[in-house]
Amino acid sequence: MKTVGMIGGMSWESTQSYYKAINEGIKQQLGGLHSAKICLYSVDFDEIESRQRSGAWAETGEILGQAAQAVQAGGADFVLICTNTMHKVAPEIAQHISIPILHIADATGEQLKADGITKVGLLGTRFTMEQDFYKSRLIDQFGMEVLVPNERQREEIHRVIFDELCLGIINASSKQVYLDIIADLHAKGAQAIILGCTEIALLVQQADTDVKLYDTTAIHAAKAVEWALG
Repeated sequence: MKTVGMIGGMSWESTQSYYKAINEGIKQQLGGLHSAKICLYSVDFDEIESRQRSGAWAETGEILGQAAQAVQAGGADFVLICTNTMHKVAPEIAQHISIPILHIADATGEQLKADGITKVGLLGTRFTMEQDFYKSRLIDQFGMEVLVPNERQREEIHRVIFDELCLGIINASSKQVYLDIIADLHAKGAQAIILGCTEIALLVQQADTDVKLYDTTAIHAAKAVEWALG
């Protein structure tokens, strides 16, 4: 079994979901008392979030690059960046290490393509929804058409992530806002919706809507299990 390197803490609430899913996946595959070999480096999210807001992305890349070095030194065979947004600096992180990064958009794109999805809605932080680092990967490598919410909806999605979900707050009214946005994207032609922030699945689950949801945390973790056992 290979050792999974996890860069977590962005936020720690969603990192818990990763840790649980990867260990459950290993146990399901191997049975008995098996669990995953994991080397986890959990950052102080405040140091990352403040730099996101100020646009100091190079500094976040350096912080996470050092974290990646640490998990490689700890024996990791590959790295998971346990957040969608910080894949913006995945190329900078990769420069610090000699082991591969399992990219969350690649794992998600592969699943979408396998399921025959060609037009998808994307929810996430405003960085993920508005910038090209995530959308362009889905478009260029997997031939997806990607829809994003309108500006007002994007602002509300982003606010809920940082003011509520990253603080462990689950609000029923916020869930309804998200479900309304999901319905709106579906009405505009989205065959499915990417929950493109690792916290969103804490708020919205498949049981809440008939629109097909792709939980990037679950998909990323499942692919990590595949790599660990491959």
